[in-house]
Amino acid sequence: MAANQEIRGNTLKVFLYLLKHGPSELRDVQRGVGLSSASLASYHLGKMLEMGFAKQDEYGKYYAVKEASDRVLEGYSRIGRAVVPQLFFFSLLFTALVIFFSITVLNGFGLILYLIGVSCAMLVVFWFETIRLWRRLAV
Repeated sequence: MAANQEIRGNTLKVFLYLLKHGPSELRDVQRGVGLSSASLASYHLGKMLEMGFAKQDEYGKYYAVKEASDRVLEGYSRIGRAVVPQLFFFSLLFTALVIFFSITVLNGFGLILYLIGVSCAMLVVFWFETIRLWRRLAV
């Protein structure tokens, strides 16, 4: 497999598990990700080893390659142990702006309805992209 190939689904879940929990044994990965068998966990770890996203230490524990996390998590930000789509912050900002503009108009301050329409359209775009990225994360 090519090193630039995108990982997704259970393989991405295994990668994220290794990022969050550090070096882990096969059974820990299986239980942590909720895979049905150790052979399934071994399959996904093998894919990651082949792609260069994980390595195995001398004790048999698997760990995520930190340099690979930039490629895998492109479009996401890490906040402590949490991984969130980068557009999440823009979505929150525009949500706050739309609420503010809506309250201002309802109180009779006469802001242009066009501004609210544009803001609502931006909200739809940002939340759509945020949800799309979250679904790709699948965790």
